[in-house]
Amino acid sequence: MLSIYLGKMDEAIYHPPTYFDNRYEDEWITDELSVEMIRDVDRSEVISARLIDSPVLGSISTRELSGGVKTLMLMAFDSTAKVFNASVCGDNCAKWILKIGELRDLTINLRHIMDFGPGNFEARIMNTGEIIHNMSEFISVAGRYV
Repeated sequence: MLSIYLGKMDEAIYHPPTYFDNRYEDEWITDELSVEMIRDVDRSEVISARLIDSPVLGSISTRELSGGVKTLMLMAFDSTAKVFNASVCGDNCAKWILKIGELRDLTINLRHIMDFGPGNFEARIMNTGEIIHNMSEFISVAGRYV
């Protein structure tokens, strides 16, 4: 299940892309979930664990992926149970955060109101303990904290 802490959270990793650059494992990059996320969010193709084909930048290294994709991979694969600041992600990462939250228990920190889209979803707001099911419910709670 996805759990969201709204507002400043001292124990959250504030800048996940830097943490990723010093923590990721090659297997994360070539995992099918990462390949899909990189294709969707960065519009790039994984050639190998250390080579990505970007339509904008050409051949790039893993370290040149977007901060959003790096944060998503940390959420999916980092086993240290850290909480990551998901506000470094754009709204184009929201569907992936929801998917990762379906695959495993995931706690994120949000310092803004992320657009999770028009569909139904389930998330626990850690600030209040409430379970929300859609954007309307999310906004009514999140507006108090961010």
